[in-house]
Amino acid sequence: MKFLDIAKQDLELKNKIFKEIDKVIKTNDFILGKKVEEFEKNFSKYCGTKFAIGCANGTDALTLALESLGLPKNSEVILPAMTWCSTAFAVIKANLKPVLVDIETDKSTISIESLEKKINKKTKAIIIVHLYGECCDITNLKKIIKNKNIYLIEDAAQAHGAYDLISNKKVGNLGDLACFSFYPGKNIGAYGDGGMITTNNQKFFNKIKQLRNMGQKLKNDHKVIGVNSRLDTIQATILNEKLKKLNYFNNKRKFIANYYKKNIKNKLIIKLKYSDGCVYHQYVIKVYKLKKFLYYLTKYKIPYGRHYPKPIHKLTALKKYFNKEVYINSESLSSKCVSLPINPLLKIKDLEYICSVINKFR
Repeated sequence: MKFLDIAKQDLELKNKIFKEIDKVIKTNDFILGKKVEEFEKNFSKYCGTKFAIGCANGTDALTLALESLGLPKNSEVILPAMTWCSTAFAVIKANLKPVLVDIETDKSTISIESLEKKINKKTKAIIIVHLYGECCDITNLKKIIKNKNIYLIEDAAQAHGAYDLISNKKVGNLGDLACFSFYPGKNIGAYGDGGMITTNNQKFFNKIKQLRNMGQKLKNDHKVIGVNSRLDTIQATILNEKLKKLNYFNNKRKFIANYYKKNIKNKLIIKLKYSDGCVYHQYVIKVYKLKKFLYYLTKYKIPYGRHYPKPIHKLTALKKYFNKEVYINSESLSSKCVSLPINPLLKIKDLEYICSVINKFR
């Protein structure tokens, strides 16, 4: 049993992917080639947005999105205390000030009630993180920031294909900008690094295209200081094929998650609250007696993950930014979180075994 088996998952696409890569090699079309533009168009269509801009990775996507806003130095950007480090690192790299907000109780997404209390005149942007593939409460958030001139950025690195139940819009089309990662383990992953930014704003689209390519629109005509953050053609070729299977594998993940939801019954375990729009990049539970539980899973050969064992304000690199701040729900989740196997190829017998073992834990 594997936590995730990318090679086996992509087996049906393997020959087609190799065939398309061979074409790229023969045409020497390696950087910002035709397949990059094709994938950008297909991904924007999938998300329901006007534009998509490929870049080198999800972290760069966040940084480029923030830089495209042209905010004054040290403008405040609100983000959840429970997220991957990239969300906070991008804010700092963009010369902006990160402001943390707790997540909801037994959920993975930002608390809208807590967020409202942190908004002030210095707040210029909010990054919502669709952690584990769960869509944030976008409806109530938009009510709060209406007429406040605050930009909304989606960190959708783990939420390809997730959607908001009220608007029925997909993640990537809920804010001013959205940022995706195509790290291999994502719901749609490259065979290396890759990222994407989606938007409906022509101005942001033009700015980010320029920033990602050393600040140039035309070769050797560097209008602004940019970075080298391009999605290469081979990765775009791979992703273009894998996009066709994204909904299929998302549905497999949903089936597994629903099985866990119905069949895990143990008083030492708290199941997080997930909506029907979730695509379960991870299926995370909270566990009391954590060390004992992890040893127990290892003993019975059940793979697991920890996403993530420390909230943002507890990371060594970021402690100085959030001195003595406390975020109870984020700390509770990080200290107790365990990610169960979410390999879309798991069989019923695998799920039965996992749930049976977990239910016997004491």
